[in-house]
Parts: sequence; structure tokens; C-alpha cells
Amino acid sequence: MTDEFVQQQGVEPEAEQTDKLAEVTRQRDEYLDALQRLKAEFDNYRKRAAREQSDLVARASERLVKALLPVLDDLERALDAAEQHEEATLEDGVRLVQRALADALAKEGLVEIATDGKFDPHTQEALLTQPSEADEGEVVQVLQKGYRLGDRVLRPARVVVSAGSVRSQES
Repeated sequence: MTDEFVQQQGVEPEAEQTDKLAEVTRQRDEYLDALQRLKAEFDNYRKRAAREQSDLVARASERLVKALLPVLDDLERALDAAEQHEEATLEDGVRLVQRALADALAKEGLVEIATDGKFDPHTQEALLTQPSEADEGEVVQVLQKGYRLGDRVLRPARVVVSAGSVRSQES
């Protein structure tokens, strides 16, 4: 076959096919190399992000523990006073510890859930209903305080809810 015939028939000479194959192979190798580099970079990023997350959790725990150390000191002083049977001093010591702990937790964003007024199923847990002078659905007693951290409820308030007027129950 002559070169003229090959060109007329649309068949490329072998040398040209080899060149194209080499070019396609080179491009494939470049793309594979770029993909492997990208994969390695992503793996490094993922590991770095996990390490940073772990460090952040450790620092947050450290900050809370540092804030609670004075509470621990106050509690030890209250226990020392209890050993000496000084009831007034013991009560003052326990109040001091409670106040210090509440302050430390408030600095971390802890807020007590309000329990006055109508029962709120999003922030309160009704353990009982009982007849009372209060309107139906009103909180009449708090059995355990509830707390919120930021916008999340950590523990709902456990309450007793009014079932309505005592007079209407008797009728």
C-alpha cells in the first residue's frame, strides 16, 4: 500500500497511530497522577480536621475542668468543716460550693429552664397531673430543675401539672 492510497482510504499510517497512542497514554498518566495527588491531599485534610476536632474537644474539657477546680476546693473546705461539727459553717460551705458550681456552669452557657406558667412539652416533662386551684395545664410543682445549654435542652424540667380546679373535679 502506498501512502497516497492509505490517506485516500482514511487509514492512518502506523507511525501516526503510535504517536496518538503515546499522547493518549501520556494524558492518562497525567490525569492519574493528578488524581492520586488530590486523593493524598484529601486524606491529609481529613486527618488534620480530625486532629483539630480532637484538640478542640480537649481544650473545651480543660477549660471546664479549670473552672470547676475552685468548686472542688470549696467542697473540700465544707467537708473539713463538717468533720469539726460546725453545722452553720457546713451550711455556708455547701451554699458556697453550690453558688460556685452554678456560676462556673453559667459561664459555660448553662441556663435553668423557666417553669412558671403553662406546661411546655418542649422543655418540661410532666410526671404527674393533680387537681389544684391553678388553671388546667399550669405547672404547680417542680420535682427536678431542667437546664438548657445554648439552644439545646440538656435535661427537661420534671414537673407536676394542674389537672384543673379542685371544685370542678368534685362535681
